[in-house]
Amino acid sequence: MSFQLKPISVDAIPAAIEKVHRYRNLNEPAEAESICLDILQADPGNQTALVLLLLSRSDQIDEGMSPQRAREVLPRLTGEYDRAYYAGLIHERTAKAIMKRGRPGSSHTVYDHLHLAMECFEMAESLRAHGNDDPILRWNTCARLLMNHPELQPRPHEAPEPVTSE
Repeated sequence: MSFQLKPISVDAIPAAIEKVHRYRNLNEPAEAESICLDILQADPGNQTALVLLLLSRSDQIDEGMSPQRAREVLPRLTGEYDRAYYAGLIHERTAKAIMKRGRPGSSHTVYDHLHLAMECFEMAESLRAHGNDDPILRWNTCARLLMNHPELQPRPHEAPEPVTSE
């Protein structure tokens, strides 16, 4: 079944953004995502709505949403800092979702995502505005997670078999 979605007015965007914050606080990320899509229909370049869309989608990773859905928003962010910081956040949330599921053999994947998150946060740290320590706080969270869970290790590097001539 298909419906013609009703557009919101540009004047309604500030109130709609407040609703997105409210739905995210109520742990209703799908509703927040829907409102972001309505805002972006009215104002496609709205950076606040794009960040909130990315956050709403990354909120749903723990519920099974593909991290790729959140990553799709990254190229639309105009700031290099935002792209680095939010890429890190997506990796961090992906790692935590995988860890929560607790599937056997997932510790290397969790480590990989945390390590990538930390690299993104380091990039964001180098681009941050004075007084913005958010990437440091996120980096420290990832570091503590790795320190508190020694089972999270990098993949072992397998040495190639030596070639012998017979």
